[in-house]
Amino acid sequence: MSRWSGGSQSGLREANTAKIVDAVKRFGGLTQVELAEATSLSTATVSAIVKELSLSGLVETHPTSRSGRRAQLVTIARRAGLVAAVQIGSRSMRVRLSDVGQDVLADRSMPLPTDHAEDTVLDRITLLIIDMLGMIAADPGDLIGVCIALPAPVDPTTGLIAYRGVMRRWETQPVAEVVEQRIGCPVLVEKDANLAALAEATLGTARDVKDSLFVHASYTISAGVMLNSQIYRGRAGTAGEIGHVQVDPAGSICACGQRGCLETIAGAEAVTAPLRATFGQVTFKDVIARAAAGDPGCARVVSDAATALGRVVAAAHQSLAPEVITVGGELAEAGPIFLLPFATAVRDNAPQGRTPRHDPVPSSFGKDAVLVGATIHILQSTDPSQLLEDRS
Repeated sequence: MSRWSGGSQSGLREANTAKIVDAVKRFGGLTQVELAEATSLSTATVSAIVKELSLSGLVETHPTSRSGRRAQLVTIARRAGLVAAVQIGSRSMRVRLSDVGQDVLADRSMPLPTDHAEDTVLDRITLLIIDMLGMIAADPGDLIGVCIALPAPVDPTTGLIAYRGVMRRWETQPVAEVVEQRIGCPVLVEKDANLAALAEATLGTARDVKDSLFVHASYTISAGVMLNSQIYRGRAGTAGEIGHVQVDPAGSICACGQRGCLETIAGAEAVTAPLRATFGQVTFKDVIARAAAGDPGCARVVSDAATALGRVVAAAHQSLAPEVITVGGELAEAGPIFLLPFATAVRDNAPQGRTPRHDPVPSSFGKDAVLVGATIHILQSTDPSQLLEDRS
């Protein structure tokens, strides 16, 4: 039974306090009027509880006029705890430390070799987090939790990568368990596209709807699905794996073992390979930058990838009917060269009368979408009572 489920007056007070803490954690800061709306509590109750929490040091209040009227913005106090968000990509990793009010305190990136070894990367993550904590005069005991984003689907029942071949040498590694043992706090592991979708659904392009889709067009291709304001992972965590939808039965072999997956047409290798005869050992980021600058060959391969991706997303739209489609990742950084053909393909490949209500939109957070989502995921997964007990 929950600590907050008692029927006594004190139990009700604790339950209301937990509601307020949870709402502030979720949205990063609300006025007292907004808190009353979000929790269905009276403004008098909210005011009294906020005063108590402020005196205890759990929340802080700041003057604001963001709604056109002077009010007090309520945020979680910075030193109520810290969270670490980690993004592991195909060529780099990034670590961000934030307080529970979602203010960024430190952010570091580190390159990774191709086909990086999981044990080495997990060692680097642990050492980098500890080093960054020292930079802000903190230690691992200040951490509420760590969230690690992987460029692959994660089976929520096992914590292991769900597809063989997509992250070689990582498939049998219980990432959360390993890092938790090394750093001594709760660790979550999630697919990067899911976390980006969570960021947009909570604070970004999809914050006003319940059903949305985030298309992560990077070195690999994936999507994060939000249904009824929750991450939808599906069986074994493989929902949204549009990169492994077969689009050409006679196409190239994909890392997953299938032939002709979308990634073999729109992934990093497919985008760079046609240009090597012209540019030599050109990188994925080079192609995107050249495309954005107007190079015709680079623009063509990016546009072709966008069109192929848009066709698959159009099919996903028919199955899921999201109210908002958001797109991010390196390919989206090419700007209109990518976004326009992508939106056109989504629209043109939807059945008449069932086209999306709105064209796909770029991420509100750009390169930060996954890390923003990872931070939110930790906070939403933290029991409000933990923060309250830590301050008692």
